[in-house]
Amino acid sequence: MPLLRRGDFGPDVAEVRATLTRLGLLSDPQPSQVFDLPVEHAVRAFQQQRGLITDGIVGPATYRALRDATFRLGDRPLAYLMSQPVTGDDVFALQERLLELGYDAGRPNGEFGRQTEQALRSFQRDYGLIVDGMCGPDTVRALRQLQPKVRGGRPVFLREQERVRRAGPRLSGKRIIIDPGHGGADRGVVVDGVSEADVMLDLARLLEGKMAATGMEALLTRGPNHCPDEGERAAFANEAGADLILSLHSDANPSPLAAGVASFHFGTGNGTSSTVGEALAGYIQRELVARTGMLDCGTHPKTWDMLRMTRCTAVRVEVGYLTNAGDRARLANPSFRDVVAEGILVAVKRLYLLGQNDQPTGTFTLDDLMRHELTTGQAR
Repeated sequence: MPLLRRGDFGPDVAEVRATLTRLGLLSDPQPSQVFDLPVEHAVRAFQQQRGLITDGIVGPATYRALRDATFRLGDRPLAYLMSQPVTGDDVFALQERLLELGYDAGRPNGEFGRQTEQALRSFQRDYGLIVDGMCGPDTVRALRQLQPKVRGGRPVFLREQERVRRAGPRLSGKRIIIDPGHGGADRGVVVDGVSEADVMLDLARLLEGKMAATGMEALLTRGPNHCPDEGERAAFANEAGADLILSLHSDANPSPLAAGVASFHFGTGNGTSSTVGEALAGYIQRELVARTGMLDCGTHPKTWDMLRMTRCTAVRVEVGYLTNAGDRARLANPSFRDVVAEGILVAVKRLYLLGQNDQPTGTFTLDDLMRHELTTGQAR
């Protein structure tokens, strides 16, 4: 569908207004087809609630989230469809309920995938229901009648933490997906001949080289002439069985004064958040601010596909604003990109150290890291 913004008119706008009204975000006593200021405010409120970019524009991601928000568990049968996966808040509620009952439905992302179907079948088998992998009225009734088995934390994220603990402190052998944003004909942000796609690809290659030196297996989601969409990038990471995903971008803003670095992890804004993702985003943020002196724009939960659809921990880093002259000059400098790559690598190491044998932020060098890898390997 086309982008919808303030000033637009038509049946698509009427549909958006109706959905916002149903969600209690818009008072619309006289239905209209105009995208006016109250609609923009309601869209922004909805985007903020759902971990989307808060721009007041209804694009594909916001439209999909609006549609998903209209479904409640029990409104429709739910099943795994390989060609066109079912999405919605009812799927999210099903995943959350299965996790509460002790069934590993994977990350609650609102998409009915293979892992959700397997968890549902296990539940149906254990409780004497027809094992068809379909969430119909009988299954919904049984789900609502049972008390949760798991309390005191979200099981999927507790499992994520346990995987990091069991992986051990060494980087050697860990598989990391590095995702340089954009690519091919999509150059991303381009200012004065400096393109986001080129800068992030070079940063990704620098990071790949440093990771390879530690014995890690680093895979890039794209080369210079290819631009997979976020779903394809997430699928690549899932198929590769990655331990972590690092997505690299730079930002833009109408104001040339906007500057700094920000990091993002999976989170809905309503309490559902990847604890390991949040920790890694924090490590990356602090390392880059300490090493580069860039403005600290913080860490934030988002529901972008690259964060939501991956089975392992994923973090996206927005390294500077190419629309800011200072940030742009630094990003265009290969030496600066090398500092950023080292900072990200050290942040990954900190994640696996779990607070043991660590050093103050900004002081852990690549040589320190390599010595730690060597001594840890000899100790084993």
